[in-house]
Amino acid sequence: METSQRRREDGPLRSVLVAAGLTILGLLVANFTTLPAFLLDPALLESPADASRAARSVLLILNFVGFALAGAIYLAATDHGWAYVDLRMPSKRGWKYVGIGIVAILAFYFLVSIVVSTLSLPSSENQVMSYIDDDPTMVLIMIAIVFFFNAPAEEFLFRNIVQKRLYAAFSRLQAVVIASVIFGLVHFPSYALLSDSMLATAVPLATVTGGALVFGYLYAKTDNLLVPIVSHATFNAFQFGLLYLALEYDLFEEAQPTADAVVDALAAVPL
Repeated sequence: METSQRRREDGPLRSVLVAAGLTILGLLVANFTTLPAFLLDPALLESPADASRAARSVLLILNFVGFALAGAIYLAATDHGWAYVDLRMPSKRGWKYVGIGIVAILAFYFLVSIVVSTLSLPSSENQVMSYIDDDPTMVLIMIAIVFFFNAPAEEFLFRNIVQKRLYAAFSRLQAVVIASVIFGLVHFPSYALLSDSMLATAVPLATVTGGALVFGYLYAKTDNLLVPIVSHATFNAFQFGLLYLALEYDLFEEAQPTADAVVDALAAVPL
């Protein structure tokens, strides 16, 4: 009954604007929460790779804390409370969707890597790579950040808050698509800053948006936030694990061109 009432009150335009506003709030709060990291090591402003590992780690952690805090602000402002958060241990069906999600996202990224390699498309790196540089230890730290901060915060804000908010005016499939496009656009600055062309920026943005469609679908099918969180974290951990091996054992230099493109696409485009 509550959903039907909200559908009558919320038009599509208003719902999209609210979803976009929540996303902007997340970015603004994240910019605020990361300030202590820059005070910890000012080198983050000019040359992130030269900053201490502690400062780089704190910056990335606080960025995702900002996303989670934005979601918490929304819950408090709307009187939804934490009961609005769909977080529980998955059922057998839920774990099945976790597995489906991991396989689907791996297959998707593998296909993208082949297309990018075949068409020789340019692809910009994520700004996160500037904080990792060629430091294998930092890659291992990122795996922990992915599980405890990145995936939980992004899925909470963009699936449980933004996507769920869009249910008020759209079908679930439509909400998944809109939330995924918003999620992709959020990453525009991360890629544009290190890009030398719009095409090089568009390729990873399209890839990130495609990945978000997978995670959004998992949430829509299960109404359980933990399902996309586990799939998201596992996939990103795989990406960073592959990057760690590439850096530690010089796979980028020794791999054949096609294999190298696969490694590059999987490891250098974190969600």
